[in-house]
Amino acid sequence: MVTGTGDRIFNAFVIVILSLCGLAAVFPLLYVVSVSITPMGEVLRNGGFILIPREITFTAYEKLLNDSGIPDAFKVTVFITVVGTALNIALTALMSYPLSRKQLPGRSVFLLMIVFTLLFSGGIIPTYLIVKSLGLLDSVWAMILPNVVWSFNVLIVKSFFEQLPEELFESARMDGAKEFRILLQIVLPLSVPVMLTVGLFYAVGHWNEFFQAIMYVTDRQLFPLQVIVREILVQSQQPLESAENITPTQTLQMASVVMASLPIIVVYPFLQKHFTKGMLLGSIKG
Repeated sequence: MVTGTGDRIFNAFVIVILSLCGLAAVFPLLYVVSVSITPMGEVLRNGGFILIPREITFTAYEKLLNDSGIPDAFKVTVFITVVGTALNIALTALMSYPLSRKQLPGRSVFLLMIVFTLLFSGGIIPTYLIVKSLGLLDSVWAMILPNVVWSFNVLIVKSFFEQLPEELFESARMDGAKEFRILLQIVLPLSVPVMLTVGLFYAVGHWNEFFQAIMYVTDRQLFPLQVIVREILVQSQQPLESAENITPTQTLQMASVVMASLPIIVVYPFLQKHFTKGMLLGSIKG
């Protein structure tokens, strides 16, 4: 394929822009990881700015795992993420499937109610009163049940279900299959990309759980990872008695950020293909 001078200039310009964007995205991550594994003295000598450490130490990580609430918070976050995401996916599928059927009585009314929740919410105080009346305060369920279904994800999955060939449903009904069986054995196996997509949305939301934790939970043993990380970040900004304490605090701060972000960073590349495909199929109808 022959390209002119203008095309080559344009391609070079695009490469430069993409390279700068990539560098801007990688630079903060590299800085955080480097500081977290750099010995205390080296960080202090460089004024707190390190990109490529001369020596590597995992003292900050060992201190986090041994002397803080990170391990317990990690267990709470994993429980919230796994159990919460499973409930999210199950209820989203159960809600989206009937809404994707045009013969559902009152379908337009239900869709209007779902869209309404995208624009307006009940408010913080009414939601807190509901959680309290249900006896969910100071429990892990207070961080799962209030947002067990996201309206946006319901609309994405519903749109995907609507694109499945209607002949599949008619054939299954002729064979005597009920709607629940059709959902389990036909719809869900064909909907893996979109279910993985919304599952990733839910999982990231649970992993980054913070607001509901500080709203509904006072027992420190039930704090998720992000709340403990915030405590570490706040403590790192408190006035210190001596300069010797600057570096340990900073390395602990960066190590806590790495520990809170690493699982999602590791998992996402394996789901990226399904994530992109699910977004396209769940948002384009035709």
